[in-house]
Amino acid sequence: MQHPDPPPGGPRPDGLLTIGAFAARARLSPKALRLYDRLGLLVPAHVDAASGYRYYRPGQVERARLVALLRQLDMPLAAIAEVVDAGDAGDGAGAADRLGAYWAGVEARVAGQRTLAEYLRGRLSGRSSEMYGRFVVETVDVPEQVVITETRHTLADELPAWIGASLGRLEEAARACGGVTAAPFVVYHAEVSMESDGPAEACVPVADEAAARAWAEERGRAWQTRVRVQPAQRLAYTRISKAQVAHPQILAAFEAVEEWIAAEGLTQAGPCREVYFADWDAAGADDPVCDVAFPVA
Repeated sequence: MQHPDPPPGGPRPDGLLTIGAFAARARLSPKALRLYDRLGLLVPAHVDAASGYRYYRPGQVERARLVALLRQLDMPLAAIAEVVDAGDAGDGAGAADRLGAYWAGVEARVAGQRTLAEYLRGRLSGRSSEMYGRFVVETVDVPEQVVITETRHTLADELPAWIGASLGRLEEAARACGGVTAAPFVVYHAEVSMESDGPAEACVPVADEAAARAWAEERGRAWQTRVRVQPAQRLAYTRISKAQVAHPQILAAFEAVEEWIAAEGLTQAGPCREVYFADWDAAGADDPVCDVAFPVA
């Protein structure tokens, strides 16, 4: 049974405020304060055992106001707690960094959703050609490359985490193979979607083929790693931003390149790929990070 809160009034002899007096200072309602208590975001300094009345310290006003503002950003409860706890501990810079990291994630998610909405609007309205026209498609000749690779069957929702982990492992391994010589890439040997699991092949070009084959023989089996020589080829590609890499909006880029290949009278000469030429972690949502490409003949 929930006990009624005491009427608003001044501080008690011990300096604590009734919920009504505290609510007035914090410019919040008692209802909001009771909610923050239930959520564990703002626990009263004292709850009377007999009456259940809540009492607060005057020093809790700033935390109450901060919680109210952070909730307007739709922050998860755990993230709000981390920010206000850091602030309470006097770590203002840490609290600001946590808020900044959360908001960067929000902006990246919104940028991806905006790109997806544009893609879906174009598809639903029948304006696919207009949508594809936003992508600039070019060709580039790529020389023969020795690559160390890791292959996996994966669905679309597992793909981003696997790409990051796999390319990280291969780039680390490249140190023993003469070093990385060109941008890493991922080849799709079959469709990767929520229903189809590829496989996908992560590839890192390296300098020393003999060292690469020795490394693969010694350690590569654990990750289905192998070494192969990628022949020289011409790629038709379009450059996309970090926000556009997310599935399914990246499909618009693949479709744009396919349409361009057909319009130019060229032939696809191999599986499609994504070439990652930028520092993913340092890039913003609208920064170019990836080339979507098809080998052509």
